[in-house]
Amino acid sequence: MLIGVSRWISAVLLLPLAFSLLAPGAPGATDEVASAANQSAGLILQIGEGEKRVRRPKAAGLPGLPDPFIIKVDKLNGGSKDLVMGYEELAPGQSIRPHRHLTADEIIFVHAGSGLVSLGDREAQVNAGGTVYIPANTRISLRNTGKVPLAIAYIFSKPGFEDIQRENSVLEGQPATVITPEERARNEAKHKWHTSYDDQ
Repeated sequence: MLIGVSRWISAVLLLPLAFSLLAPGAPGATDEVASAANQSAGLILQIGEGEKRVRRPKAAGLPGLPDPFIIKVDKLNGGSKDLVMGYEELAPGQSIRPHRHLTADEIIFVHAGSGLVSLGDREAQVNAGGTVYIPANTRISLRNTGKVPLAIAYIFSKPGFEDIQRENSVLEGQPATVITPEERARNEAKHKWHTSYDDQ
């Protein structure tokens, strides 16, 4: 009985030492633990701050936006395991292709401008201050019908879309090669678990 009690007391006394060894920065702490602790501080970003990206030019006939965008929050920006947020401005007449996100809900907040949104089988005008909630696997498209840029913030409940965005773009200031129909098809096939385009 005494042997069992002494083992229990030893275990209790060693627990603080074990936890201190796992603390970020302590000898033996894993990079993952330290990294998670460093990323928990969050971000405070102004309107033009974040990972600024430029869409690669498309071969003749390929649909898609030419406008730059900013990835503000994701696994690489702030360390979020779940949320993804971005910001972009659509020039007058530009459209987001009809598509659906199979695994994530999305919210679009209209910061400025106006446009026509198609959500499932509905269409409606959206203006500055408007919000569009897109449940997972719901068809969405958006067109700037105004005379000024349509500025939107988009938020996803799960990661995935930012990966296809990165493959179809480059960091601001980097050379951008033309994306061919074959490469575009490969990228979309690779990410079809998350995003499906209805115009294919």
